[in-house]
Amino acid sequence: MKKFLLLVLVVVMIVPTTLLAAPAKIEAELNLITPVASFVSVAALDAFKVWAKANYGIDVKTSYTAKGTQLAAGLIREWGSNPQADVIWGGETVLYDMMAADGFLIKHEVPKALLDRIPATMGTPKPMPLKDPKGFWTGTMLEPYGIVYNEGLVTRRLRATPPKTWEDLLSNPKFKGQIAQCTPDNSSSSHATYEVILQKYGWDKGWEWLSKLAAYTGQFVAKSGDVPAVVAKGEYALGFAVPSYMAFENFLHGGDVRFIAPPGAYVTPEPISIIKNCKNPNAAKAFIEFLLTDEGQRLFIDRGLFPIVPELRVEGPPGSTAELAVTFYGGRRSYFEGVVENTYDNSLSQSREGEVNKYFRDNIFAKLDALKAKY
Repeated sequence: MKKFLLLVLVVVMIVPTTLLAAPAKIEAELNLITPVASFVSVAALDAFKVWAKANYGIDVKTSYTAKGTQLAAGLIREWGSNPQADVIWGGETVLYDMMAADGFLIKHEVPKALLDRIPATMGTPKPMPLKDPKGFWTGTMLEPYGIVYNEGLVTRRLRATPPKTWEDLLSNPKFKGQIAQCTPDNSSSSHATYEVILQKYGWDKGWEWLSKLAAYTGQFVAKSGDVPAVVAKGEYALGFAVPSYMAFENFLHGGDVRFIAPPGAYVTPEPISIIKNCKNPNAAKAFIEFLLTDEGQRLFIDRGLFPIVPELRVEGPPGSTAELAVTFYGGRRSYFEGVVENTYDNSLSQSREGEVNKYFRDNIFAKLDALKAKY
């Protein structure tokens, strides 16, 4: 009898630890601010509403504000103690580390059983964190930032070979004026990719490469999602620093586009965080929990994104969206199979985030005419 009572006591002590953070009750509203396009974000919110009803018996009203991560982080700082959103989702992880350090985020408290399925890091020679050991953010899915190109424009009209590396992008003079990109101070995918180049070549040679890229750029668009859009429309042949699923969305809509993730391309875990003093913290925690379930991960898979759980792969019935994504990405089904090259240093990027943006504005964007004449 004593052994039985002791076993019961042990189980009672273990269960709360295992289920820690699953809120007993959630609010009936959730507001999201995100760079993640509606192709994914609206689908995730709609699926969450069904999941929340089934698990909590609550009809949750959801809304989202579309903003680039740089702009979203700036808004969160402006809001201060009166945030107008509950959750920020997507982009470069260093921005989340900075917001957490400055006191704008709270810990997500994801159930341990779900969080333990996500590896701490990924990539070599420099491991990329997939979740914050301090608990202020966690990754939700994997997505490379690379190059999108219009196959008809590149191969038939320009009679050029599609790029496979960053170097290929600037090795062909036919590509001058044919590149679209977003500025690094408006887009975290651009900022992260600028850092990939700067860390690959070094500060001086990196900026020299980025200066030539600017000279080859036909347009700096307003946000990341506009880059694959203008390439799909045939306005430009190539797009730089494109989130992969945005290119895939244009492909699904009939765009003659293909995507390349060059060696060393930044792979974001699409971090998610709860904003401090938000109005619906328990609904926010539940939303993050949902995204990390198998149901949430399958939602990403069906939209051409890679699961952050190694046990899951991009796969589906023949002709399914998931299988189209595998074809689109050249056969890749998981970022946990094979070697992933990563030289991006989170700490270095965080330490000079503002410096990189200012250098771009002062020495590239302000001198575009001179750079186009030079190159």
